[in-house]
Amino acid sequence: MSTRQILMADDDADDRFLVQAAFEDNEIPNQIIFLEDGEQLIDYLGSNVQGSSPLILLDLNMPRRDGREVLKAVRSNKSWNAIPIIIFSTSNAPDDINSAYELGANCYIIKPSSYEGLREAVLNIQKFWLNTATLPA
Repeated sequence: MSTRQILMADDDADDRFLVQAAFEDNEIPNQIIFLEDGEQLIDYLGSNVQGSSPLILLDLNMPRRDGREVLKAVRSNKSWNAIPIIIFSTSNAPDDINSAYELGANCYIIKPSSYEGLREAVLNIQKFWLNTATLPA
């Protein structure tokens, strides 16, 4: 099991709380760093990520710097462009999904509307992204 750090950028405090609870309920030991917007995520990457690649859970619609802007910034930075990014958004709009992939998202997950659905989504993230996939160092 990977102990890769997880960064979650989401401006909704309730969503951050529920994701934390879902990780705890699923007994996933990975450290999660919660950031409230894209600007905080970019600042965090700039000052805290050297030599290791976290996994990013990224909301699309946030203040200051939204998920699309973050995708552009991360994918254009040679030090960060291999970081896996999962879009974790309430939007199921085809334009949002298509643009996220065009900008370099590795995965797009629509946030489930129930807590049980969220627990299952988090478990699937762990199973694939933390246990099965081989990710960059």
